[in-house]
Amino acid sequence: MCLGIPGEVVEVLTEHQDLAKVDVNGVRRTINIGLLQDEGVRVGDWVLIHVGFALSKIDEEEARSALEFLETLGKAYQDELDALRDSHID
Repeated sequence: MCLGIPGEVVEVLTEHQDLAKVDVNGVRRTINIGLLQDEGVRVGDWVLIHVGFALSKIDEEEARSALEFLETLGKAYQDELDALRDSHID
């Protein structure tokens, strides 16, 4: 199962404006934010992530609600976190 998971932007990489570091439940990874270039992604924003790409900006309330729901999925959500933890964008 592939899920879109919320992550909070903790850094926009200055040397690559289309990349940002996000935090998803304590897992920090670099993702591509190029699809949202017209939305001005900034530190503190929440984004919906799928296969290493930010697909949309969401508000914090929606992110928290989604995270609570995803946690109820158990193994499927844990598998997504593991995949995120093991992924790398250089």
